[in-house]
Amino acid sequence: MKDSFKDEHRKVAESSNTNFLYSFSVLSGEKNDALNTIYAFCRKTDDIVDNDKHSPDEKLKNLDEWREKFTKAISGIYEDTFIEKVDLIRRKFSIPVEPFHDLIDGMEMDIKKNRFNDFSELKEYCYKVAATVGLMCLEVFGYHSQDTKKYAMNLGVALQLTNIMRDVKTDSVKNRIYLPLDEMAKFGYTEKMLFENKYNREFRDLMNYQYKRAERYYDIANSYLKSEDKGLMVSAKIMEEIYHKILLKIKALSYDVLNYDVKLSKFTKVRIAIVTLYKYKLLYNAEDPRREFQ
Repeated sequence: MKDSFKDEHRKVAESSNTNFLYSFSVLSGEKNDALNTIYAFCRKTDDIVDNDKHSPDEKLKNLDEWREKFTKAISGIYEDTFIEKVDLIRRKFSIPVEPFHDLIDGMEMDIKKNRFNDFSELKEYCYKVAATVGLMCLEVFGYHSQDTKKYAMNLGVALQLTNIMRDVKTDSVKNRIYLPLDEMAKFGYTEKMLFENKYNREFRDLMNYQYKRAERYYDIANSYLKSEDKGLMVSAKIMEEIYHKILLKIKALSYDVLNYDVKLSKFTKVRIAIVTLYKYKLLYNAEDPRREFQ
């Protein structure tokens, strides 16, 4: 593909001020381009859902058309130059098709659902919209142990749970509640309180419960990451460190995400990227089984 087409994918990451940009930048040009393309696919899929100008029915129609274009591309029928690029990258790095389909299904859940009754429902959503991205990227990173797939899946859930905690207020403004309803009831925090921006003991207890779960998923993820693959997961580890830092910042604010925006400065993100690069790439120095792509 032409360099201008590669630049377009990178601009998608830059324009969304994504934390992915900090993690991708440490990779070789070919892998960086592949990951920016994957991210752009995820971003474009998400944009279909987030388009406030369209009704839910219009969003579903557009998402079905997007799904059909991708399905045709798998068979070698390209109706869209961007989808063609995605499929070429998918083939080159042997990325399974399932995570792409699951991601689209997850975005469909966002159109049809704005409440989650319990964590089992929420976990399915987290897998589809976040863990799938990790599984796509994993094939580009390269890995030796099959357990590293479990690292990617559990890390995806941990990152999404962190996002949910950070974005409780902005999601509620859109009439979206990602906190499990049964857990809200357990801690006595109602939807009415949330819509009224009530920061109280009930909210803190509810969010502390979410915090402990997110921490548990970070721990589970790392229990599956073997030394032989740590050096290959440097980009994933940068993402993990950035989001875990956000999680700790939420806790430090006593979970008051209703009155404070929880963000990290660019300097902090760059520092995290440099420190993590040294720790995991230089110290572990893993050999990529896909050396031909470096």
